[in-house]
Formats: sequence, C-alpha cells, structure tokens
Amino acid sequence: MIAVGGGEMKNSVEVLEQITRHLNGRPDGRLAVMTVATSDSEGAASKYNSLFRGLGIKHVDVIDVSRREDAFAEASLKKIDSADAIFFTGGDQLNITSLMGGSPLHNRLYERFQEGVLIVGTSAGAAMMSSSMIISGKSDAPPRVGAVEIAPGMDLIKDTIIDSHFSQRGRHGRLLTAIAHYPQALGIGIDERTAIMMQNGEFKVIGEGTVTVMDGSRMRHTDLPYREDGETVGMFGVTVHVLPSGYSFHLKDRSPIAPELKKFAGNNKAG
Repeated sequence: MIAVGGGEMKNSVEVLEQITRHLNGRPDGRLAVMTVATSDSEGAASKYNSLFRGLGIKHVDVIDVSRREDAFAEASLKKIDSADAIFFTGGDQLNITSLMGGSPLHNRLYERFQEGVLIVGTSAGAAMMSSSMIISGKSDAPPRVGAVEIAPGMDLIKDTIIDSHFSQRGRHGRLLTAIAHYPQALGIGIDERTAIMMQNGEFKVIGEGTVTVMDGSRMRHTDLPYREDGETVGMFGVTVHVLPSGYSFHLKDRSPIAPELKKFAGNNKAG
C-alpha cells in the first residue's frame, strides 16, 4: 500500500516507479483507477489514463462511483477482481467513505487488500486509508477546539489519522488537534510529492519531502475537555518524528527507524 501526500502525480517519480515495477512483474498487469473522490470523474479518468499508459501500463480500467448505486455494479466488481493494482485519485475523502462504505465494492476492495493487491492513493485517496480521517480543518493555525472535523476512514491502516499536503499547507496544528481528540491514533502528515510505502506493519518514506509522525499515546496532559470552542489547546508529551526519504517507521512499536548514515555532510564542519 502506498499513501501519497498529494501534488501532481507525474512529479512523484519514485511512486510511479513502484507502480510500474509492480505491474511489470505480472503478465498483462492491470491497474484500476478509482475516481470516486473527485467531482470531475471524466477529467480525472482522462488524466490518469494518459499518465499510466504513457508509462507503459497497457491495461488501465477506470471505476467511476459517482452515485452510491455504482458501488453495487457487477462490472466494477469484476474490474476490482482482475486488478493487480488499484489507484485512488485525490478529491474529497468523504466521497469515498460515503459512496463506498459497507458496499459490495468496499468489501471486495478489502478482500483484495487482504490478498496483497497493491493499493495506491494520493491526497484524499491517502487520507481515506486511515481509521479516522480529517474531513475539514484550517491550515496554518494552532491546535484549537473545533478546528477539525473527523469521520471514520476506510480503516486500511489501523489506528491512524493521515493528513496530506502537510508542510506545504501548514497542517501541523490541525493534525495536533486531531491527536488531542484521538490520542490512541497515530498522526501521519505526508508532504506533497512524498509517500509512505506500507508492508508488514512498517512503512518506508520515499519522495522529495518528509513525513511527520505525531504520537499522542504518551501524552501526559491535555486541556481539551476544559476549553471552549475556538480556544487553543495545551498538550504535554506528544512525540513528534520527522522522517525524510529512506527512513522507516514500525507501526506496532511506534518506533522510527533510521537508514545507515555513513559520513557527515560537508556543511556540518566546524569553522
């Protein structure tokens, strides 16, 4: 599973390499593009069909879920069954959960996920992977009561809240607000043109930016229950990790893993 923090997918070179490598390893590899998050399903279908075919992927199937009844269509279920990789576009993550949640298409998607099919999502397609997801909230603002609205996600990555466009839109405050509400959930903020690759309970960071992990499980103090709507929130003991490309994170242990660092950079020299 690969969660991308947003930005133009054509610029997420390492992510595209992972997708093509995965599909090229399978005879007649098929990619299903899910346009459920976007309000412009035709435009997204054309854009991603062109992008992926331009990378040499011969079989690209588009699955449009613009209405709840579309999640019951037999043709869509067959496309999920035959897919070797499934890609969710950006848009509004609430579209994904409200139009697909609990449907035959959702159930089939989860079954394929359990079988090991590659699932990739960017922006809203990444946010929906978490157990709880931010569906609205102010950027460039401190943690405040009522600063975010949270809803259940598709629960593909257990006990997490994923936020996208993270550094570019200054979303640190809103993710901290979400963690104040749900300290049991691990906050994962993913920059644009950056992604986490999930496998066997661990993720690795790839791309240009960083992934910011916020862990509230060891938080010893919060005044959230005592604050009125709109007031700032105090929190003690939230653990924050900043992970560039090459770093990993173990979800069960909630522990970061650094790559081997062989020598000091020249700009660290004294004098």
